[in-house]
Amino acid sequence: MIGDAVVGAGELNEFLHAAFPGAPRGYGVEVVTDRGVRLRMPVGDQHGRPGGTVSGPTMMSLADAAAWLATLSRIGIVPLAVTSNLTIHFLHKPELGVDLYADAELLRLGARSSVTDVRITSGIDGPMVAAASVGYSIPA
Repeated sequence: MIGDAVVGAGELNEFLHAAFPGAPRGYGVEVVTDRGVRLRMPVGDQHGRPGGTVSGPTMMSLADAAAWLATLSRIGIVPLAVTSNLTIHFLHKPELGVDLYADAELLRLGARSSVTDVRITSGIDGPMVAAASVGYSIPA
């Protein structure tokens, strides 16, 4: 069983913006859930790629951030927790101009690592456009 959240959405967002000042990150934590977090990312032309869709690196960044913030929501603000692996499957073509939502569910949370399942949808109730499995290494 995954433990209760120790850090809320507001504190996670404050940390995220302070940790990366000036970085063009449009996403933020919408809610901390009983299993992880939900992030929302407004999507604009800057996230596009040829063919009128959202770029893969945009969705990979969102999946990575969602897993990181889901982990931090349970262990507290530990800046040196780092990605150990990320596997992503692109399932459908997301539309530009429609917000992406990443629902991150912690599958395993140990003393030294976490494993998170991330599902990205185009729109809050839209189709799932990507699914990722993300591992994080947690420092001692």
